[in-house]
Amino acid sequence: MTARSALPLLAAAAATALLAGCTSTAPAGEGQGPELVRPGTLLTCTHLPYAPFQVTRDGKVVGFDVDLVDLVAKDLGATQQIINTPFEGIETGQDFAIRKCDLAAAGMTITPARKKVMDFSAPYFDATQALLVKRGSPLKKLTDLRGKKLGYQKATTGAVYAKAHAQGVELVEFEDVGLLLTAVKSGQVAAGINDNGVLLDYVKHNQDTRVAAEFDTGEHYGFGVRKGNDALRQRIDAVLARAKKDGSYDRIHRKWFG
Repeated sequence: MTARSALPLLAAAAATALLAGCTSTAPAGEGQGPELVRPGTLLTCTHLPYAPFQVTRDGKVVGFDVDLVDLVAKDLGATQQIINTPFEGIETGQDFAIRKCDLAAAGMTITPARKKVMDFSAPYFDATQALLVKRGSPLKKLTDLRGKKLGYQKATTGAVYAKAHAQGVELVEFEDVGLLLTAVKSGQVAAGINDNGVLLDYVKHNQDTRVAAEFDTGEHYGFGVRKGNDALRQRIDAVLARAKKDGSYDRIHRKWFG
């Protein structure tokens, strides 16, 4: 083939390449920004109630996590839509596998087991485990609960801690933290174990209960994303870093924790 006869073919190839560039089928997140399940919407999986991180008030889900994720959604030019789902589906990574959500915000501790099934943002909140009892109860530590009932929330780090450290204690599992808190208040269980942020918020509004103890577990919350969705994870980290620098994080923290 002469150079002259090759020109039409080269021109056609160039045109095809240009057209391909205009109609790229490369996944979002590879040079096109974070990939979202539904363009324009940031789908957030959570498990209600978990005040003050996520809670329904006047028919709307609000909370500390909600406000932080709203900053991420704004940065993406999207609107946050919250999906209430069982916590097991979140922490096992199943909700990401079936593309139920883009992000999980559920007051969720970063753990090695969870990191195997999802990727996490940078830590955004420090937590530890705590013990909730009725006011007037003499209980102060786990050993005081021998022969008594201790409630915990299913699939949580509180459950892991209770099973490892509450020897001689009858453990009672609850599907969500709302049921756990009610069980403590009603006397169904002698005490309940859960994250300190949730329990300290609860006693503010339920003064017939108190936090009897806190256990130094050194936990850190993170927002979860589908494994390999680095573009979204990096955008979340950038938003969190900016919020801590410009005062937005502190403002939101004061709003929900005082």
